[in-house]
Amino acid sequence: MRKKLMSLVVAGCVFSIAGMPMLAQARMVKIGSVAPPNNGHTKGLQAMADYVKEKTNGRIEISVYPLGQLGNERSQCAQVQSGTLEMASMTTSVLQNFIPETAVIDLPFMFPNLATAHAVLDDPEVKAKLFSYFLKKGFVGLGFAEDGLRQTFTTRGPIRTPEDFKGLKIRTMNSPMMLETFKAFGASPVGIPFPEVYSSLQTGVAEGVNASKLVASLMKFPEVTKYMIDYDFNLNAPITVASVDFWNSLSKEDQKIMMEGAALATKVNREFNEKLSNGLPPKMDITVDEYLKSQNVHIVKFTAAEREAFKKASAPVWNATREKIGSEIVDFMINKVKEHQQQ
Repeated sequence: MRKKLMSLVVAGCVFSIAGMPMLAQARMVKIGSVAPPNNGHTKGLQAMADYVKEKTNGRIEISVYPLGQLGNERSQCAQVQSGTLEMASMTTSVLQNFIPETAVIDLPFMFPNLATAHAVLDDPEVKAKLFSYFLKKGFVGLGFAEDGLRQTFTTRGPIRTPEDFKGLKIRTMNSPMMLETFKAFGASPVGIPFPEVYSSLQTGVAEGVNASKLVASLMKFPEVTKYMIDYDFNLNAPITVASVDFWNSLSKEDQKIMMEGAALATKVNREFNEKLSNGLPPKMDITVDEYLKSQNVHIVKFTAAEREAFKKASAPVWNATREKIGSEIVDFMINKVKEHQQQ
């Protein structure tokens, strides 16, 4: 009798458990970048992760890995392309090695100011045109990050002409365009992983670095470089990409949520950058410019004529880019800049 009763109890428990809805296990997704943890780029990616988790009721959880934790940019791009990493937010300076057409964003002196750059990148036609090149290379373009217009920080100065760059050991991203541009100026580009730039400047392995004022300040480059060339050299606009295999594994609804999350990331990124431009942590009462002044950084502000001289010096790079990716995409972007140009 006791054995029979126990059998009924066990059977009842099994039936009850079988009848209960099973809790779906969250899908864990990684997104990598080389941006510092405390900048707008990373804050934007985290906002995207939070949004996706909320909108999918926890079915998809994105973990953000900044500062090259998943490898350098070229490695992360290769991982996404092969499908071993779901997502990454990569600078176009490196992404162009995989998708050549993204080089159009990196062209020196393409954008006259940040407001115009934002307007161009927010244009639906620009997104559709640029992202149309991604699929055949194994990527899906989701949205843009933002680290501002790049300047040049050096231990040598002041620099006012391309000739002043002669022999300068400058750290730049490992992209053909960046390398060839600074070679055209007469500099000697050196390939150094971003997390190692500070120590390289400190020890003289590098004498300069190409970075936005905001990123340079967050990375404390002004502590070891005492000149800043303020000439809005080119735009640092990383692109958030997903693996095609990962993307195709998502439902249409989840793809829509991802796109919305990427748009939110751009918004949060820009808002955070604006906030930091008016005050750097931990002292939020000091602006970026005030921080540069506190570090005794000599700012060389270019005149329109001086900037134009550098633009002319970079003409071989523009010509080579046209030959490589075609004049159509280059002219398309030039026209969009004219259409959206702001003072």
